[in-house]
Amino acid sequence: GGWLLRDGSARSTLFTTAKMSEVEATLQRINSHKGVLGTIIVNDEGQAIRTTAEASVTAQYAELIPQLASMARSLVRDLDPQNDLQFLRMRSKMHEIMVAPDNDFTLIVIQDPTAVE
Repeated sequence: GGWLLRDGSARSTLFTTAKMSEVEATLQRINSHKGVLGTIIVNDEGQAIRTTAEASVTAQYAELIPQLASMARSLVRDLDPQNDLQFLRMRSKMHEIMVAPDNDFTLIVIQDPTAVE
């Protein structure tokens, strides 16, 4: 079986129920880490399909982070066409943002860097 996204569309070809429970377990594990403020999964259309962050934070990150990941991926490929971006990690004064881009989805994890030191 498949699962339904927020907009009600089925994505059974991408995710089976078993795969989704694996995703849920991974998200629970990530969210249980000290200092994690939120996780957001953005689809290839720029829509947040899963989030633990506030709506305003989710909207902002869902719009901006995939753009940054795309630029970083282009930079990596420009340096070496055989290479590809696997992971992006940024730290600001207030947050550490970790991005795992994929073809269909982007995983964004926001954490408080002071909580993990």
